[in-house]
Amino acid sequence: MKEYYPRLADKLLKNALESAGAVLIEGPKWCGKTRTAAEKANSVLYMQDPDTRDSNIKAASVKPSLLLKGEIPRLIDEWQVAPVLWDSVRHEVDLRGEEGQFILTGSAAPILDDQISHTGTGRISRIKMRPMSLFESRESTGSVSLKSLFEQENQIDTISTLEIEEIAKAIVRGGWPASVVSRYELAYKRAQDYVDSIVQFDVSRVDGVEKNPNKMFALLRSLSRNISTEANYSVLIKDMEGGETESVTRPTIQSYLNVLQRLFVVEDLEAWNPSIRSTTPLRASPKRQFVDPSIATASLGIDHERLLGDFNTFGYLFESLCMRDLRIYTEALGGKVYHYRDKNGLECDAVVVLRDGRWGAVEIKLGSDEFDKASKNLKSLSEVINTDKMNKPSFLMILTGTKLGYKRDDGVMIVPVGCLKE
Repeated sequence: MKEYYPRLADKLLKNALESAGAVLIEGPKWCGKTRTAAEKANSVLYMQDPDTRDSNIKAASVKPSLLLKGEIPRLIDEWQVAPVLWDSVRHEVDLRGEEGQFILTGSAAPILDDQISHTGTGRISRIKMRPMSLFESRESTGSVSLKSLFEQENQIDTISTLEIEEIAKAIVRGGWPASVVSRYELAYKRAQDYVDSIVQFDVSRVDGVEKNPNKMFALLRSLSRNISTEANYSVLIKDMEGGETESVTRPTIQSYLNVLQRLFVVEDLEAWNPSIRSTTPLRASPKRQFVDPSIATASLGIDHERLLGDFNTFGYLFESLCMRDLRIYTEALGGKVYHYRDKNGLECDAVVVLRDGRWGAVEIKLGSDEFDKASKNLKSLSEVINTDKMNKPSFLMILTGTKLGYKRDDGVMIVPVGCLKE
């Protein structure tokens, strides 16, 4: 078995097992859920094992408690194959009255039906996993901690080891664990295979409704061309119909996006709604994002050399890479990431918000030529926030593809993505 690269989810899983009877780990296929869960489990049931799948499903339909027997914590991998297991786990947790009994993993959110009668609140804790961040793949030095920035430890003097070519390769390769330890050529092909599998098989299997592969692939390509933007349905439809795809309706787009969300492939970035001093209306549109930037490059057939020859596209995909990492680091701290935009045109790429109300603003810039403009945006945002009702920002940061990390004279932090960690 290949070496296990520790994940930030390891600590989250350990803590969840100590506080809840069962833990659900959700996330896209191939992001490492099963391996991470198996590191903590003492017995495992693989629901998708070809040798036992039919038997497992039959047992679940007759007496699901049979599948729950085993040394704890017991891992039930791809539990959604038999949704009745959810209520069985919840019931068994109630009967045993102990923490750390089960770990469930799932790469597709099931449709709530008569087989699931309870949300699991109070019994089943949830963890979201994504592909690996640059820190988890050992490409970020981790010399700048997001946690330390929230604690006002903001003296930065560091250097990233990542060259721009390596950042381009990391975008195309993605954070998929198997790809991180593979040659770039293999990883590039693997990302394309991942997208092909989504289009040809997964999107129809998740709800049993056949999807048009041409329309689904056209949607993925349109989302890729509009990544890190607030493209609405009209923009997506116009973009899709600009190719060779037949006419597309709004309900079709909604249906297909819903399936991609249930597969944890699409992960749009919600808008932040803070208290501000003015009466300027805030924009509520989400930003289009995938769970990993390699889905976009694979959908478009872009390799790292193409990125290096098109820095406009590179910039949008770099933002997607940074957003993936920011989400991983922020959720490890119990927080959430948003974007900000008001109708006066003031915007901010990312706002990192913790449960206790502390927040930090982040502009994402591939190169240094836009640092002054980004810094001005960050300062403007901090000034419009109503600090009588909200905290002042813990930090203002420009997350960048450059190599030097430092604090500007205006107080804004310059942080290379190759130096950041949770």
